[in-house]
Amino acid sequence: MSTNRELSVIAHPAATVPLTLAAIPEAYSHPGLTLRQIWTIVWAYRKATLAIAAVVSALTAIVLLLVPRTYEATATVMVDYEVNDPLNSKEFPVGLLGSYMATQVELLRNQELQLAVVDRLRLTQDEDYTSGYGGSGSTLREYVQSVLAKNLSIYQAQFGSQLISVTYAADDPVHAAKVANTVVEVFKEREFARASNPAVERARRYTEQMETLKQKVQVAQKQYTDFHRKNALIDTGEKKADVELSSLSELEEQLANIQNARRTAEAKRNDDPDADDQVLASTLVQTLRTQIGQQEAKLAELRISLGPRHPEILQLQSQLNATRARLSTEVNRYSSNSAQGLNAARQMERQLQNAIAGQREKVLATSALYDQAAKYRLELEAAQTVYKRALDGYDQVMFASAGSYSNITFANRATVPVKAARPKRLVYMFLGMMLGCGLGLLAPLVYELVNRRVRCRDDLERDEGVPVLAEFGPLPV
Repeated sequence: MSTNRELSVIAHPAATVPLTLAAIPEAYSHPGLTLRQIWTIVWAYRKATLAIAAVVSALTAIVLLLVPRTYEATATVMVDYEVNDPLNSKEFPVGLLGSYMATQVELLRNQELQLAVVDRLRLTQDEDYTSGYGGSGSTLREYVQSVLAKNLSIYQAQFGSQLISVTYAADDPVHAAKVANTVVEVFKEREFARASNPAVERARRYTEQMETLKQKVQVAQKQYTDFHRKNALIDTGEKKADVELSSLSELEEQLANIQNARRTAEAKRNDDPDADDQVLASTLVQTLRTQIGQQEAKLAELRISLGPRHPEILQLQSQLNATRARLSTEVNRYSSNSAQGLNAARQMERQLQNAIAGQREKVLATSALYDQAAKYRLELEAAQTVYKRALDGYDQVMFASAGSYSNITFANRATVPVKAARPKRLVYMFLGMMLGCGLGLLAPLVYELVNRRVRCRDDLERDEGVPVLAEFGPLPV
């Protein structure tokens, strides 16, 4: 009963005394909620707030349990740009490193590379990738590649690094690591093929050219050998035909000598036989001439003292005639020998002239043969020289084509992840709890604003403009 009287006393002035805005303190006329009002509302709906927070947190936990885990596996590849040509060994311009690395990243993202990964892993037979395929103008292989691309992340490390990371997300941790490693392996194989295929192609063409050059050498060698065998040539040096030319020179020299001898014989034949050198050099002729002189002198002496018919004169005259006849015979013999020598010289001259003419034809024919042989020899030497030069570079080309150089290497292979990358349960659970608490606080405030109730003195003073003189705690029932 005292409570009712006290309450009536408090309410009586408000009911009997008219209030105006001027009588309300300035501090009570501001709109909005104070912290006290908010606290009283929250405290009044504390059970509902806790219930809302608990429900939202429980729903968050259930959703996190139902959402499948996603595992991410990362493979890191290092791109070496220092030497990118196994044949020419050209240095890479450092200024082009940025564009080079960007190109490598784009190659990793290339559709053809991802299609090769799809084929290698046979992802077109995996229901996780093929589910949802309805055609839509693309093949199953391209559809699976698009699914693969959505879960694939490729990026370059910071600060101009040569490392490129390949990350793949999947429900299965083993599958995620397998796909990431396969992408890098396919990329590495393609880059190796791109770098080595020119060398392999060059080696193939080089081998074909080597075979062609070898055949040319064999053909030139066969022509060279067949020509020499056919013409019975043994040596083909540049001065090997001088033998025939030397024989021609000897014959011409002999002809000159025999011509000189023939001219000498002709001159001697036209001169006095008694003045012939052979006659003058003959001892017998000189002896006979001496005897003739002695006999003529003795005959002249006898004719002085004896008559012309004297036996001694007749005998001496007979001896003188015999000696003269013998001398004439000897001189005629030498003259006959000179004529025979002249005939022999003329005959020899004719023979030598014929021999020289034949030898000259032989020299010309031999020179022509050796010129042809020299042509074959030059062709053979040229073919051998080209073949030798090609053979010298053959080892380098084959070494480059057979090399296993690659500027793409694994920095680290993707390992099977132990923890799931998504969802982050602790983070999402904390966010869910925060959301639940927020909803638990916000919902009562919104409800209270729609359905206002008096819960503290601020509700009267700020909302109703009624000053409160005293405030009591909870009344006992």
